[in-house]
Amino acid sequence: MQQSLFEPEGGKEALASGAAVLRGFAAKRESALLAAIRAIEARSPFRHMVTPGGFEMSVAMTNCGTAGWVTDRAGYRYQSTDPVSGKPWPALPATFLDLADEAATAAGHPGFVPDACLINRYEPGTRLSLHQDKDEADYAHPIVSVSLGLPANFQFGGPKRSDPVRRVALEHGDVVVWGGPSRLFHHGVLTLKNGEHPMTGARRFNLTLRRAL
Repeated sequence: MQQSLFEPEGGKEALASGAAVLRGFAAKRESALLAAIRAIEARSPFRHMVTPGGFEMSVAMTNCGTAGWVTDRAGYRYQSTDPVSGKPWPALPATFLDLADEAATAAGHPGFVPDACLINRYEPGTRLSLHQDKDEADYAHPIVSVSLGLPANFQFGGPKRSDPVRRVALEHGDVVVWGGPSRLFHHGVLTLKNGEHPMTGARRFNLTLRRAL
């Protein structure tokens, strides 16, 4: 039996209502995805943003799309220009758009067209604490999160920060999608362990595709 276009190679694992892990879904596009990240970085370099409380984030970030997520002493928000260069963020690559559409469809959220992608760069010792993605204008759209490079332990909780948290081991090429009832669930990444990946070296990249505006 021929595999469906939207069927993950390594299988689909349910996390919660509206949320799933698609094992190995992005693996075949690894070269195109990493080349696109390099092109975006050349125009809008990775940087360590500062939270409204004045703390520097350990994870380096950049963006592409119509809007980019930023944080500084003024707060969390989306804006159309890179605050470092003053220029518009790089456009969303076609390979990002295609992957987002296919992954969202495979997870039960057809018709997803992102307008923003936050790109996180993790190095050993960095982490991302539990948080909600709630700066977007409309929560009807899912989040598509793509893992590339070093493995990581993803945390997926519930609508309250105090809800039980599930730990999910993510490998290169895995994609996590959450939307609908789980759209505002808390999530994060535990401290990245030392390692070396043939495609990314001692780094992990995460693409988080959203509908921001």
